[in-house]
Amino acid sequence: MQRFLRWQAEKNYSPKTIENREVYLRYFIQWCDERGLIKPPDITKPIIERYQRYLFMYRKIRDGEPLSTRSQHVRVVPIRAWFKWLAQQNYILYNPASDIEMLRLERRLPKHILTIDESEKIINQPNINNPLGIRDRAILETLYSTGIRRMELVNIKLFDIDTDRGTLMVRQGKGKKDRMIPIGDRALSWIAKYQNEVRPELTMPDDEGVLFLTNLSEAFTPNRLTQMVREYVDAADIGKRGSCHLFRHTMATLMLENGADVRFIQAMLGHVSLETTQIYTQVSIRKLKDIHTATHPAKLERTKNTVDQDEVDGEALLSALAAEEVEEHADSDD
Repeated sequence: MQRFLRWQAEKNYSPKTIENREVYLRYFIQWCDERGLIKPPDITKPIIERYQRYLFMYRKIRDGEPLSTRSQHVRVVPIRAWFKWLAQQNYILYNPASDIEMLRLERRLPKHILTIDESEKIINQPNINNPLGIRDRAILETLYSTGIRRMELVNIKLFDIDTDRGTLMVRQGKGKKDRMIPIGDRALSWIAKYQNEVRPELTMPDDEGVLFLTNLSEAFTPNRLTQMVREYVDAADIGKRGSCHLFRHTMATLMLENGADVRFIQAMLGHVSLETTQIYTQVSIRKLKDIHTATHPAKLERTKNTVDQDEVDGEALLSALAAEEVEEHADSDD
C-alpha cells in the first residue's frame, strides 16, 4: 500500500487525497485481516462486493446513522485505484475491482446558501477595534469575494495579491493547478489594512511570506481556519451552519442569480468541468474581472439584475460544489 501511495505522490496527487486514501485503504485492509484475507491475491470481486454491503449496513458509533451514499462511494474509490495499480505493476494477475458496480451518486444542491444580508452580518462579526479582528475581517472578505477553498486561502503568499490589477493568484489549487482570479476592491482594502497595521506585529524573523498568520505567527491550518469561520457564522445567529465552503456556495449562487455565465464561475472556483466529459472553456482574466465586478453581490445594489441563464448548467455547478464539500469532510463521517 505504501508503494501505491508513494506512486500517487509522484503523480502529484494532493497530500489530502493521499491522506484520505490511506485512511480508507487501512479500513479495508483491517476488514480483510479480520476475515483471514492477508494478501492482495486473496481478494476477489465477490470479496469487494461483500465489503460494499458492509459499508451499506455500517452504522456510525456516535449517532447510529448509516454512511451516506457519497461517503460509501469515496471509501470504495481508493480500493479500485489500488487494485488497478497492483495489476499494472504485476503484483496480481488480474484486477478484481475492474468491473465492480459503483453506487450511483445523487445530484444534490448545497444545503445552505446565504442571502446578501446574512453574508454581511457574518462578515461584520469580527471586532475591528482588535488587531486580530482586522485580520479575521480580511479573511472573511477574501472568502466572500473569491470563493476560494480553505486550503487555497491558507496558502496565499504576500506576492499572490496584485492590488493594481485587482487579482489573486491561487497557486497549487485542487488538482495542482494555478489560476488567476479577480478579487474585489473591498476585500483588497481590508487585506491592505491587515498588512499595514496587523501583520508586521505577527511576523517572525523567519517569515516565509504567508499572508494570513495566527496569533502564534504561524500559517493557519485548514482545520483552524474552519473553526474560526464557523465561530463567526454561529455568532451571527442566522440559523444556518457552515464555514469556509458556505461562502464558496454563496458566491457561486448569487453571481449566477445576478447573471454571471456559468463558465466564468467555473473559472473562479477552479472547477475543470461541470461534468467529467465536458471540456473546460478558458476565459481571460480581464473578462473574468469584468464579470466579477458586474455580478458579485458586494458590488450590487439590493435590486437584482435578471439575465437569462442556463439553469441546468447552474444546477450542475452548484451540485458539484456540494459534492466537493462532502468529499472534503468525508473523513469525519466515522
